[in-house]
Amino acid sequence: MNATIIDGKAHANRLGEKISASIPAFREQAGRIPGLAVVLVGTDPASEVYVRSKGRMARKLGMESFEYVLPESTSQADLLGLIATLNADDAVDGILVQLPLPHHLDSLAVINAIDPSKDVDGLHPISAGNLVSGLPGLTSCTPLGCLLLLKSELGDLSGLDAIVIGRSILVGKPMAQLLLAENCTVTMAHSRTRDLPSKVRQADIVVAAVGQAEMVKGDWIKPGATVIDVGTSRVVRDDRTRLVGDVDFSGASQVAGAITPVPGGVGPMTIMCLMHNTVIAAHRRGDLPLPSFL
Repeated sequence: MNATIIDGKAHANRLGEKISASIPAFREQAGRIPGLAVVLVGTDPASEVYVRSKGRMARKLGMESFEYVLPESTSQADLLGLIATLNADDAVDGILVQLPLPHHLDSLAVINAIDPSKDVDGLHPISAGNLVSGLPGLTSCTPLGCLLLLKSELGDLSGLDAIVIGRSILVGKPMAQLLLAENCTVTMAHSRTRDLPSKVRQADIVVAAVGQAEMVKGDWIKPGATVIDVGTSRVVRDDRTRLVGDVDFSGASQVAGAITPVPGGVGPMTIMCLMHNTVIAAHRRGDLPLPSFL
């Protein structure tokens, strides 16, 4: 193995220390602590674990956690009513609705109902518009985490060729905008991209967020490139279930200069960037100077 392994957990822990250190000053200025509300509809076991982990992390860092687990039969009106209540609650600085929602609920309407100033998942159209326009706003947590890992590894990203594989509103599109803001030359790739391997081979930075297990092969990677693997898929090998990414790690790690593992790469940074966004939202809502985490 030639590539440097980018330890997302270690980076997340360092960011968490900075976030935690900022809470006492906020409490002194605002008379309260930042609050994060996470809403889960249904009983998907993986989502329940994820919601609990977010709540534990918020409390560990010294913040307030509000967790709402609603039955799968929850109506659109009831869910929107809860969001309206959270929008109006001054103790809540960040609102995250765990996706995907049950099929009978309109995810877009739910996202649009969240107060943009509390949109810590960065999915509201106003949040997306601010990102495209270069205006202050809250950025989707996974892309933000990817960017922080890239900058920690490479420093200045100006002039680098980057490819983002995947065009979702959650990762691919905001990731491309963040890289453009860092003066990268960005290629957006997706399921209909022609000759994807040759395009990947030109990239100094590869961000794979397409949701297909080990789709990106080792011989696609430019020697020395930095690879950020956002994907998580469960596969069965040797009668065991394993978690793998969108990149063939064993092959890519022989070629890349640096690569994130799955698990232990982007995932810890996603959760910590949610905490980051909650604290940023709390300071902006209180018209307080922003702490310098980054």
